[in-house]
Amino acid sequence: MAVTRFEITSRSQAGGGASFGKTGQYEFIKGTLHYAVDPRHPDSQLITDMSLAPMGPDGKVHFASDIQLLKPIAHRTKGSLLLDVVNRGNRSGMAFNNPPQTPVTAEPDLGNGFLMRLGFTVVFCGWQTDVPEGGIRLHAPEALDASGNRLTGQAYQQFDVLKDTHELLLSDRLHKPLPAADLNDPAAILVARDWPDGPPTVIPRGQWRFARWVNGAPKPDPTYVCLPAGFQAGKAYEVIYTTIGAPVIGLGFLAIRDCASFFRYGAAQEGNPCAGTVDRAYTYGVSQTGRTVREFLYLGLNLDEAGRQVFDGAMPHTGSSRLGEFNVRFGQPSSNHMRNTGNIRPLTYTEVTDPVTEESDGLLRRLEAKGAVPKIIASNSGVEYWWSGAAFTHIDPTGSRDVAPPPAVRVYHLAGTKHGPGSLPLTDAPMEGLRQQHWSNTIDYRPVQRAMLYNLDRWVREGVEPPPSLMPRIANGTAVRRETLKPAFTAIPGMGFPTALPIRRRLDYGVGMSKGVPHYPPQEGEPFPTMVSAVDSDRNEVAGVRLPDVRVPLGTHTGWTMRHPDIGGVGHFMPLQGAVVPFPRTRQERQALGDPRPSLEERYSSKEDYLAKVRKAAADLVRERYILAEDVEGIVEGASVRWDAFHAVSRLVPYQP
Repeated sequence: MAVTRFEITSRSQAGGGASFGKTGQYEFIKGTLHYAVDPRHPDSQLITDMSLAPMGPDGKVHFASDIQLLKPIAHRTKGSLLLDVVNRGNRSGMAFNNPPQTPVTAEPDLGNGFLMRLGFTVVFCGWQTDVPEGGIRLHAPEALDASGNRLTGQAYQQFDVLKDTHELLLSDRLHKPLPAADLNDPAAILVARDWPDGPPTVIPRGQWRFARWVNGAPKPDPTYVCLPAGFQAGKAYEVIYTTIGAPVIGLGFLAIRDCASFFRYGAAQEGNPCAGTVDRAYTYGVSQTGRTVREFLYLGLNLDEAGRQVFDGAMPHTGSSRLGEFNVRFGQPSSNHMRNTGNIRPLTYTEVTDPVTEESDGLLRRLEAKGAVPKIIASNSGVEYWWSGAAFTHIDPTGSRDVAPPPAVRVYHLAGTKHGPGSLPLTDAPMEGLRQQHWSNTIDYRPVQRAMLYNLDRWVREGVEPPPSLMPRIANGTAVRRETLKPAFTAIPGMGFPTALPIRRRLDYGVGMSKGVPHYPPQEGEPFPTMVSAVDSDRNEVAGVRLPDVRVPLGTHTGWTMRHPDIGGVGHFMPLQGAVVPFPRTRQERQALGDPRPSLEERYSSKEDYLAKVRKAAADLVRERYILAEDVEGIVEGASVRWDAFHAVSRLVPYQP
């Protein structure tokens, strides 16, 4: 087994000793999982720079993961293991429990206990080397050349600036940066764009440097880029430079594989606290780690070194049709811009040929060859369709025909949603530093996620197939080109439509990319069409899983919104966020505004009438198996609060130019 030992550092009773149905009480374990992998194994050969990783006396490559573990104290029956591929060092799988936010350094709040009531053992596994201090991380060796020297080479960063500043960390979200190897590197390039896909303007090398801005002057620092004239809010900047030090970041994929294998198959005498208690395993990732799960599947790593299947099921959420900078030299796994190496091509689950490049590929081709395809339930919000090409998980690269997912895959579009679950209060500032022209989207899609996990578990345990895939399709006219919807949205007073919409292009990083060594900037080829769901007369999406917010609406819900002037780039598309534009409250208000959408009083005779319709819509979703019966009351209660909030709002759109 690739795991050599599990070093437990703490163990405590979880949830204040609460008991969860037939499962009972839980314990919370923290520790470090140590690995030693054979660099000659065929799967190890897929890891960039594996041949340059230092080996121990045993001829193996050694590394380790931070681990957090929630497990039943008394296992009455064998249960399911859920491996949470932690997002930027933070737990994300606890979202199934609707918990309050707790720092990753503290014991997780167990929330409503959903995972515990189902008896899941939940593992939080470190797979990323550069997470901020205190995060759940991977401890990986650095690749060295034949003389034992550190590697140098190109690095790339893109910044979407939200406020004026003189300095930018060479990283994303305060992660460990890739330092400049030479502060005076004459070949380094800094580029400015008016929006992320706008025409590039090269800033002369003499006007910027690798430094911090201290007391009104630059102070040399290899981890920052400094522009004395100032980086402007609303603009995008890119820097290409030479860095030094290349951790073998692709070992994160082997950590995911071998962590799950250990807790599933490892014996008690090997230090496995879950020995004999787990007989099936699933992996879950959201956003960045939804892409990580997709790339894990793409690499075909679902068999351990002993040839045993690791995961019976996988849930990549909001991973779009993308991969990431997870297995390249000098990669930054947190990178989320549209020129990172995970966007070379979109990947459908079924292999297809791109007629432009004449390349054939598919996400599951390696796993199909090995006979190791897990059951997969994949989901995306409206953001992924509008921004990063989620439609290409089930539509060909030309946007002209559907590509049916294989029988082992379900694909769900969460209609009318933003990247993360929505909530009240109505606000145009959904995150610190962000401000948008619309109210932030309020749809909470977590009930669908709980049903998806429940359905995945039944699919594996009992062979009960989940409900059919629901997504925009060419064949029935529900998949349309994004730009065709502009007239529908601009007909709503004050709503508008984003300018400078993102464009996903074919990217060529040069011949070195076959060995995981990209050349920047990439050569950009033809754009892919952006396919999204068609909308109804309320401008709500018609394709996908339509929650009561969309079936019995109080407004128009979108997977897109625009930047507010306060953060620059007014009117430009804002990634990851979405909008809700409430309906007028009365017929008189609608007529005064010239709004084409019927008012709330024209739709519903009373709040009670509205809530009755919400309850019926929720019951229909239970019958269709897209939500669970236990979530109905929460959905109705949430609808009641939103009714009051939407009636109290003074403006349908908070900002109007």
